[in-house]
Amino acid sequence: MKTNVLGYPRIGADRALKKASEKYWKGLITQTELEAAGRAIKKLNWQLQNNAGIDFIPSNDFSFYDQILDASLAYGCIPSRYKQILKDKSQLDLYFAMARGFQEEGEDVTAMEMTKWFDTNYHYIVPEFTKNQSFELLSTKAIDEYQEALDLGIQTKPVLISPVTYLLLGKEKEAGFHRLDLLDNLLPVFFDLVDKLVKSGATYIQLDEPCLALDLSAESKEAITKTYTQLAARFPKLKVILTNYFDCFGDNLDTVLKLPVYALHLDLVRCSEQLNDIINSELFNPNQTLSLGIVEGRNIWINDFEKSISTIEKAKNFLSPERIWIASSCSLLHVPCDLDLEKNTKNLPEEVKQGLAFAKQKVDEIVTLAQLSARDITEAATVKFALNTQANRTKKTSALINHFPTQARAASVTEQDSRRVSVFKDRQHLQHKHLNLPLYPTTTIGSFPQTKEVRAWRAKFKKNEISEADYDEFLKTETEKTIRFQEETSLDVLVHGEFERNDMVEYFGERLEGFAFSDFGWVQSYGSRCVKPPILFGDVYRTAPMTVKWSAYAQSLTEKPVKGMLTGPVTILQWSFVRNDQPRALTCKQIALAIRDEVIDLEKAGLSIIQIDEPAIREGLPLRKRYWESYLNWAVESFKIAASGVKDSTQIHTHMCYSEFNDIIKNIAQMDADVITIETSRSEMELLDAFVNFKYPNEIGPGVYDIHSPRVPTLNEIESLLVKAGKLLPERNIWVNPDCGLKTRDWPETKSALINLVKAAKIMREKSAVES
Repeated sequence: MKTNVLGYPRIGADRALKKASEKYWKGLITQTELEAAGRAIKKLNWQLQNNAGIDFIPSNDFSFYDQILDASLAYGCIPSRYKQILKDKSQLDLYFAMARGFQEEGEDVTAMEMTKWFDTNYHYIVPEFTKNQSFELLSTKAIDEYQEALDLGIQTKPVLISPVTYLLLGKEKEAGFHRLDLLDNLLPVFFDLVDKLVKSGATYIQLDEPCLALDLSAESKEAITKTYTQLAARFPKLKVILTNYFDCFGDNLDTVLKLPVYALHLDLVRCSEQLNDIINSELFNPNQTLSLGIVEGRNIWINDFEKSISTIEKAKNFLSPERIWIASSCSLLHVPCDLDLEKNTKNLPEEVKQGLAFAKQKVDEIVTLAQLSARDITEAATVKFALNTQANRTKKTSALINHFPTQARAASVTEQDSRRVSVFKDRQHLQHKHLNLPLYPTTTIGSFPQTKEVRAWRAKFKKNEISEADYDEFLKTETEKTIRFQEETSLDVLVHGEFERNDMVEYFGERLEGFAFSDFGWVQSYGSRCVKPPILFGDVYRTAPMTVKWSAYAQSLTEKPVKGMLTGPVTILQWSFVRNDQPRALTCKQIALAIRDEVIDLEKAGLSIIQIDEPAIREGLPLRKRYWESYLNWAVESFKIAASGVKDSTQIHTHMCYSEFNDIIKNIAQMDADVITIETSRSEMELLDAFVNFKYPNEIGPGVYDIHSPRVPTLNEIESLLVKAGKLLPERNIWVNPDCGLKTRDWPETKSALINLVKAAKIMREKSAVES
């Protein structure tokens, strides 16, 4: 049987791409040096897979920022505001400007919108489309990388995003058309790209069509049929691998089975039953190849070889072995690079580690499963099978996993535990009286810039190079400086800056039972932003306060209210590698109870405002609507359990970013947070429409500047956005804040941006006073 990997992590085992990219953006290395760093990562990835014995190795799965942005550049889909940059700068600088914005040499151009990649924590850059838009083959990256691998003696299958999925993932930037109307304009450029790949020697092409995991319209299905029919007619000898992942084909299955493609890839981790659906369908062609995605690309637990072999044997009853490929369920982009690098048994006990597999290990699992399914099984494969069986049994019976008091507490939760004492209208009156804030109150989302110095002190403390007392003194100094800056800037609600925190999820995982940690478990979130998700392997509970010390210290420094800052239960769940031996709803409830305890302790410590961030609520939504209600019920309940243990006068905030809210606005209202802050600046307040149309009753902070870009928003820009918000919402319900936390920004740009933010809020108050 052949083996197939859909994509490999592109950041490097120790984030080499992140480090090189950020040096390039700061002018510390040249473009040539950045490209050399990229080539080194690609070479290692290709050689690792080739040496392991993978038959179908991907190329064009590498990206300097995002694969959808790569496609926009390839197809010449460049918004008009970047045309001057295209003339003046290199193609790579244009590319980064589209992702990050551009503000220098008299030019000031905003970044493109960014949103979540299906139900993952990866973000992509949203394509922008205009009516009758034309396309051109602008970037030959896919061809260049195919040739790059070929020069190393490695034959690869280029990975391309399908034209249909590409269009569906974008947005119309003017009225009067649907983005699928552009398919006829895009297809000739797409075929030109494919033609150049074929002429370069490519015999297989992986066409990613993840929109097939969604509920598609008849028009979308027709566009898919048209694309593949024309592709087959143009390139009759090309072997197209149609790749879907993250869910079943569902209602799209009949359309898919009629397509003239060489191979179908199935995500059998997310949708194990679809193998039966396909092989039992009258439309299935037994001469077609099936790529069985049985090694999970989304989580880090080892494969269950016994279960996977059973699936393979089922396929062998209908297909000859040469028509069966063993594959990752999706790209391995979503898992860390190499478990072999993990040597810290204190953070990652051996009993937990033996149940894990990172990208390199998953490649080995794919090859081993193919060997175990062969007629002549090797001795090495037999040994691996025995070790895998033992590790899975150990995981099920481990004493590390079970904490019976936590299980009992979660089982005893009642409806009352997820309900505030009074309704919002009554709470709002008490909170306004207690906090005495002006109209358009200003605040930030939580974190302030984590400088090299902050990160260096944290690293020294973790390595025991400095004492806890010395580290605490440093944190006190940084916290006080940040409080004083916020007071001087006249922000209304302050934050302590979170200098003691590494990551908004990892920090809490380190202080909760049931979590383990890696040293090199980095995955890409967007661009150069990498996160190291905690490993949630057992029952979750809190043994001591986690944030009270620094929040209470910050409040002691000022008369202004300071927000306690917490990450919500759904986000901790979503942004961790979550145990797969019990329902996610139950795990989330356990986390919610631990956060509830922290909320109550913050209130006792004198914090009148507590923010429970839930940016991952929308991300966790199942891809098919029929599963939404079940998920939203337990997700909303978990947030309310965490938030409902406080007095009415305590104001609960939550934060969400880069999400489409229209379909779940009712559920967001059910969360009953007193204040919600959301990302709206990249979309020009477009995301606010959902709250307005729903008549969202609680208070809202629509983000007025984009923290994912280094550019500083102008005063007029922020004021303009607030004027838009003021026309849509009651003034008493509007907060003024950035889109997200400021951790990744530098201090100079942060100070300039917040000064403009406060000035804009004061202008709006003056206008309101005049009008009244």
